[in-house]
Amino acid sequence: MAVFAEEVNLAGYTTLRLGGPARRFVEATTETELVAAVRKADDDGEPLLVLGGGSNLVVADAGFPGTVVHVGTRGVESSAGEHGRINVRVQAGEEWEPFVARCVAGGLSGVECLSGIPGRVGATPIQNVGAYGQDVSETIVQVRAYDRMARKVVTLDRAACAFTYRNSAFKGTDRYVVLDVTYGLRETEVSQPIAYAELARILGVRPGASVPLKEARDAVLELRRGKGMVLDPDDPDTRSAGSFFTNPILDPPRLARLERRVAERLGPDTAFPRYPESPGPDGRPRVKTSAAWLIDKAGFAKGHARGPVRISGKHTLALTNPGNGRTADLLALAREVRDGVRAAFGVELVNEPVFVGVKL
Repeated sequence: MAVFAEEVNLAGYTTLRLGGPARRFVEATTETELVAAVRKADDDGEPLLVLGGGSNLVVADAGFPGTVVHVGTRGVESSAGEHGRINVRVQAGEEWEPFVARCVAGGLSGVECLSGIPGRVGATPIQNVGAYGQDVSETIVQVRAYDRMARKVVTLDRAACAFTYRNSAFKGTDRYVVLDVTYGLRETEVSQPIAYAELARILGVRPGASVPLKEARDAVLELRRGKGMVLDPDDPDTRSAGSFFTNPILDPPRLARLERRVAERLGPDTAFPRYPESPGPDGRPRVKTSAAWLIDKAGFAKGHARGPVRISGKHTLALTNPGNGRTADLLALAREVRDGVRAAFGVELVNEPVFVGVKL
């Protein structure tokens, strides 16, 4: 049976350790409990927040004036998939990092470069979680979800999920509540081709090469720890929501503007990170650049503080709450960084975490 409580402080359920109380809090450990809790909130006309691991969430200091449903469902099942793949169906409440570790140990390839990412499985399709050259959209076969508009459970295949960079049909809408996700993984002891240059360098291989699964996972964990991106209660730099801003994707006019600004600010021979990206809706080519590089070159160094919050001492893309900060403090720092990058380079940074009751 689902567990109900009132005035539960949400700071204890987020990796930033920020956020005020939820008026009503429901712990759902089965799909039946999860759907029932969502339906009740909808029937009562209550604002609803579906909460997983809280690793990608910024919650207002005032809290949430409605029902928070904490997804605690568990279960992993495997079956034969198409083209020789193994389909692994995972309940939304499963922790992501232990699931990746299980796949690597079991010789299932496709998520090894996503090691060390905090949070739960249900969040991965929403954000199209990705790192070090892999995105979950590459392996997701389908997502089962409760459709609050149709008031029924639906299944969305990969195409219906409408995945793009750090985006999907689930993001920016409260229509769907993810129940489980099916990943199509390859049964092999070697990784998928290493696509990320920094990771390839650490592994001592050329981009496009494959390595043993465990080697890929260990290298990713090493890189993430070096950037404070693996949760560690003894490391205040890990009290973050991961990358706070997405890497900007630029069309030709915006790329040309950035080139001019970089030349003016840093010199005509200064190069900046740029990676080919899929064309936009208008068919024009696009380029992705590095938000971390822009933040650093705009003058915000690692460890830059604003009151009790700061940029991570290990990675400029993470904003951290190492002490007793408030959400208002974190947002003030985020605005300072965003506005500084805009002033320096004419690029507008967009937040990656989900905001609840707040905005930049």
